[in-house]
Amino acid sequence: MPALDTLDSFLLAASRACLTPFAIFVQIQGCIICLALALGWAFAAYVRNREINRMKNSMKHGNCFAFLCHDINDLEHSNQVNLPKVTVVMPLKGFGEHNLHNWRSQDDIDAKVVVAGYSTTCSQKIHNQLVGAENMHKDSKYILFLDDDVRLHPGSIGALTAEMEKNPEIFIQTGYPLDLPSGSLGSYCIYEYHMPCSMGFATGGKTFFLWGGCMMMHADDFRLDNFGVVFGLRDGGYSDDMTLAAIAGDHKLLITSPPVAVFPHPLASDLSFGRYWNYLRKQTFVLESYVSKVNWMMNRALFSSHCYLSWGFVIPYFMAVIHVAAALEVQFKSQSIVEETSISSGLTLVGCLAICTIVELLSMWTLTKVEVQLCNMLSPEVPQLSLASYNWCLVFVAMLVDNFLYPISAFRSHFSQSINWSGIRYYLKDGKISKIDRGKGIGPKYTDLSGKHLYGKKGSPPEASFISSLARSLQQWQTPKKYDSLD
Repeated sequence: MPALDTLDSFLLAASRACLTPFAIFVQIQGCIICLALALGWAFAAYVRNREINRMKNSMKHGNCFAFLCHDINDLEHSNQVNLPKVTVVMPLKGFGEHNLHNWRSQDDIDAKVVVAGYSTTCSQKIHNQLVGAENMHKDSKYILFLDDDVRLHPGSIGALTAEMEKNPEIFIQTGYPLDLPSGSLGSYCIYEYHMPCSMGFATGGKTFFLWGGCMMMHADDFRLDNFGVVFGLRDGGYSDDMTLAAIAGDHKLLITSPPVAVFPHPLASDLSFGRYWNYLRKQTFVLESYVSKVNWMMNRALFSSHCYLSWGFVIPYFMAVIHVAAALEVQFKSQSIVEETSISSGLTLVGCLAICTIVELLSMWTLTKVEVQLCNMLSPEVPQLSLASYNWCLVFVAMLVDNFLYPISAFRSHFSQSINWSGIRYYLKDGKISKIDRGKGIGPKYTDLSGKHLYGKKGSPPEASFISSLARSLQQWQTPKKYDSLD
C-alpha cells in the first residue's frame, strides 16, 4: 500500500537522521545524564545509609532512643531543661490529612493560632511567616518554618536544634521531603521532580540548596533584621527559600542539611495531573523572581541548564522509539545491507540507553529504599512506610513526562510573569511581586500536594484534565489578564 510504503520510507529516513554525528552526540549525552543522576543518587544513598548504620550501632550499645539523639545522656532531665526554646511557624490555609501528626510527634508544645490577614507586598506564605515571626516567644533562640503537609519525626526539632547549637555560624538548617506517591501519574511526576534535587540535601552537612518546607534559623535574624532578611522577604518576595538562599549567597552564609532531615511527604490521593501542572508552573515561576543582579544571573543559569538537560534527557528516548520502529519494519521486509547496518547501529544506541536507564532507576530505587528505612527508624511509633507501594513503570513514565513539560512550563512562566497560587494571582516586575489579585473565581479548592480542602469542606474535587489545563495556559499566553482556575 502506498501509505505504508511512505511510512516505511519515513521511518528509515528518520532512523538514518538519528545516526548523524549530532544525533549520536545527543543520544550519548542522554546516557551520560542518566549515569550522572545514578551517581548522584548513589552518593545520596551512601550518606543516608551512613546515618542508619550509626543509629544501629548506637542501639547495639544500649541507646534504644537513638532515633531521638546520638547520646542517651542528652535525654537526662538536667540536659533537657537547658534546651533552647524554638518557635515553630506553620503557615496554614485549610486543614489537611497530615496536619495533626506534626504536633502529636513533639513533646511540650505551647501552640497558638495567629490570623495573619492578607498580604499586600509579598506572597501570602511569606506574609504568614513574617507575622508568625513577629509573634514568636520572646525567649525563643531559634525559629523553625515548617510546611503543614510534611510529617516530622519525634526527634526532628531536637536534631536541628543540636546542629545549630554545635555550630553558631549556621544561617539556616534545612531538610527535604520523601514523596510518597498516591498512585496517580501526577503524584509520580512530583516525586520524580523532587528526586534530582534530593542529591543536594543529602550531603550530611553544607549545602547550597534550601527547601522552604523546613527552615530553622536564628530568631534574632528576624528580630534585628540581620542581613536584610525581613526586608528581603517583605519587599516583593515570592519564594521564601529562594529569597533566603539568595541572601545566604550574597553574604557567604552557611546552609546545612543534617542526614536525619528527610521527612515523609504523603501526596494527596486525588492529586490530578492538572494540579501537578499548576505545581510545576509555580516551581518554574520561582526562577523569575530575584533580589539582586547576581541572583538574577544565577536564576537565568538554572533556567537555561534545567531546560537544556530536561530535553537532553527526553529526546534520546524519542530517537530510540524511531530506531526500534525502523528495526521492526526491516524485520518484515527485505532491505539493503546498508539499511540493515544503519538499523544495527541504531539498536546499539538503544541498548546503551536502556542499560543506562536501568542503572538510573536502580539507583533511584536504592535511594528511595534507604530513605524509607531511615524514616521508619526515625519514627518507630507510626505505621511503617513501604517501598512496595511505588510503581516503577509509572516512575519511568513520570521521568519522561516531567522532563518534557519542564521547559514548556519554564517558558510559559517567563513570558507570562504571573501565577495562580492557591487562589491568588501574583504578578512580577523586576523580579518582585508588583500586584496581587484575589478576584472571584481565581482560586482552586485544593492545595497542590497535600489532600486538604482550602475551605474546610470534604468532597471530591472537580476533575480537570491536564490537556484542558494546558490548553487554558496556552490560551493565556497572549492574554495573561484572563485568570485560570487550575485544580
